[in-house]
Amino acid sequence: MLAALQAPIIMMSQNRQVARDRLAAGLDYEINLKAELEIMDLHKKMEDMQVGQIGELLRLGQEQYRLLRLMTDDAGRISSCVTPEASGTLP
Repeated sequence: MLAALQAPIIMMSQNRQVARDRLAAGLDYEINLKAELEIMDLHKKMEDMQVGQIGELLRLGQEQYRLLRLMTDDAGRISSCVTPEASGTLP
């Protein structure tokens, strides 16, 4: 007899717990989805920064190459203008 009275109360309590668990799971899903979107946004920002840095490094490398060519061209012209007598060494 006591079990017949307790059963509906236990069932209602279990139903409430299931509803709370379902709500918590829904909230967890929303939070996880927002976090995933934030992470994707951060990845995109980092990728954009890396692309910018690679472009800048490429530009700097090209500028260094241009300056090196100028230096080697100047060094070639200077060495062709120097005669052994002018440099202080005789053959």
